[in-house]
Amino acid sequence: MNSAKTTRRTVLTGVAAAAAFGLATGTAQAESTGPRIGMLLYDGFSLLDPTGPAEVLCRLPGATVTMIAEHRGPVRTDTRDVAVLAERSVAEVNRLDVLLVPGAGNRGTNAAMENQVLLDWIRRMHRHTTWTTSVCTGSLILGAAGLLRERATTYWASADYLEKTFGVRYVPERYVQVGKIITAAGVSAGIDLALHLASLLAGEETARGIQLAVEYDPQPPFDSGNAATASPELKALALKLLADSQE
Repeated sequence: MNSAKTTRRTVLTGVAAAAAFGLATGTAQAESTGPRIGMLLYDGFSLLDPTGPAEVLCRLPGATVTMIAEHRGPVRTDTRDVAVLAERSVAEVNRLDVLLVPGAGNRGTNAAMENQVLLDWIRRMHRHTTWTTSVCTGSLILGAAGLLRERATTYWASADYLEKTFGVRYVPERYVQVGKIITAAGVSAGIDLALHLASLLAGEETARGIQLAVEYDPQPPFDSGNAATASPELKALALKLLADSQE
């Protein structure tokens, strides 16, 4: 074991990013034949929002998945216990086939919604993407960028804010597609979104193969993951647990 003191603040490295932008040889980007997929990171994002979809989408034949942030380097999650390494800055990425914007707690979401550098970059990417997507409160960031239309989904506790602030109808589904924008519900719904994206990009059979490859067969021990059927007490507890973990 390394003699350096071990902490919980672990940095996860996006391995597929090297191939995405030719970091290893300088030629990988030109040789790639699959979709270029970018995960936007920002301080305070929720860990599973980009990494769950990345685990699925990096299995697409020829695909490249890159973690991107305002600046290169480690980006802390909402709990501050974990960081994910952004291999590229937004200034270094000019075009993507798929953009995914993750959600966060109040701190991260509010800051991202006010960050004009990120919002301008999202708008630029959206002009050329095949799919522009979000997970959880990432839809609020798409809304702040002026991209939402008609209907969308988001984290259940942000439904009223979504409707009142951006004038779109909240749909309580795992993911909602309007044109080339696909929004997903809270955190774990990003995996459902990613499998849907995989089917759109490479066909249903490939998507099914990826689902089996990552053994995504949810059988939760409790029937308490749907806000529509949860008690007010359970909702209050859920939000308290989130808030406490982000202090």
